[in-house]
Amino acid sequence: MSAKRSGLRRRILLGLLGYVVVLTIAVVMHGFIVNEHAESLVWQTLLDSEMDHLLELHERDPTFPWTNTESLAFYDGHIPEDMPPPLRGVPPGVYDEIMIDGVERVALVREVDGRPLALALDITDLEEREFDMGLTVIGSAVTLVGLLCIAIAWSVNRLVKPLRDMAQSIAALRPDQAGQRIVTPDTASAELVVIADALNDYLQRNDRFVERERVFIDSASHELRTPVAVIAGASEIALQQPHLPEPARGQLLRIQRTARGVEELVSLLLVLAKDPARLARSSDHVALDELIPGIVEDHRHLTRDKDLQLDIVGLRPCEIVAPLPIVQVAIGNLLRNAIEHSDRGRITIRLEAPATVIIEDPGHGMTPEEIAQIYARVARGGGRDGGGIGLDLISRLCEHLGWRLDFASDEGRGTTTTLRMAS
Repeated sequence: MSAKRSGLRRRILLGLLGYVVVLTIAVVMHGFIVNEHAESLVWQTLLDSEMDHLLELHERDPTFPWTNTESLAFYDGHIPEDMPPPLRGVPPGVYDEIMIDGVERVALVREVDGRPLALALDITDLEEREFDMGLTVIGSAVTLVGLLCIAIAWSVNRLVKPLRDMAQSIAALRPDQAGQRIVTPDTASAELVVIADALNDYLQRNDRFVERERVFIDSASHELRTPVAVIAGASEIALQQPHLPEPARGQLLRIQRTARGVEELVSLLLVLAKDPARLARSSDHVALDELIPGIVEDHRHLTRDKDLQLDIVGLRPCEIVAPLPIVQVAIGNLLRNAIEHSDRGRITIRLEAPATVIIEDPGHGMTPEEIAQIYARVARGGGRDGGGIGLDLISRLCEHLGWRLDFASDEGRGTTTTLRMAS
């Protein structure tokens, strides 16, 4: 079994959602990097201005006293112990988010006359506001992604709906109905119109092909009826002649059986050539419980050279509406197939509700490959006496009439054939 494939709607949706998520993360990261860079430039500019102002004051008045405040502190590194530990020995520059005396600060370190000077600004309140702003940005980004997901899902669903409707229309096509077409709405894209037109053109060509095949089969079947009837009638008259030698009688019986098989084939071909609706109108009421014993007796002669018994069990009253000759042909050929593939034992024919004929044979059974061939309509019937129309045509017959034909087999333990004629 092939792996389950995801739908186009799901693929487009996941692709767009992935793109939105990646784009959002990229924008947030870009904003974070730009914000950090801008913040560094602001601190650099601000602290440089304050440091220049302070140095200018010292140049004017070397005894100018500097008093630290809660927000701004100045450190002179001519005595290393006076410099805060996080700023000792560091090269000149701006250092953000450092802890000095338990307070988060940003500091500017500058080397003047061979000694380091530092100016530190308290940024505790600013960092708290920055954190709150970061949460706000993240929340807004998540909300935006959620809204975009809803909008994308709605848009993709609207975009894929015509394609999904077309796929459902294609899945609803019936192989036994003619004149089917795929209708595209006015809102369909140009690509969908091209696909629909190509498919409709194929359906038209297929309808013409099926019609030609049906006409040919119908004509050929009607043409075959006359010579087959002549052969069957002549053999029957010849068998009624007195003093007929046994070798000739055997050949005539073989001719009669072959003609009967050809008549069955012609009848089946005529059924396959008919439209199922017309076929339903020309069907008969068939009592299966009365028909099956006669079919079994007609095929009992095939067991003369074998150690086989034909047993009928569970014949309950059951009536269906179907062409009588076709019911006889279908059940008869399935029974013939069971006889031909069995050497000894008991073949059981059962009738179960609703309108289900079950034939169990003790033959050698079929391998899974052989059953697959039957389901693929490759296996051909036909016995040693030339009778039978083949499981291939029986399978086509069941499909045409809406019947169901199943095979179940344990290799070496026989085969169970189930024909369900109830729709």
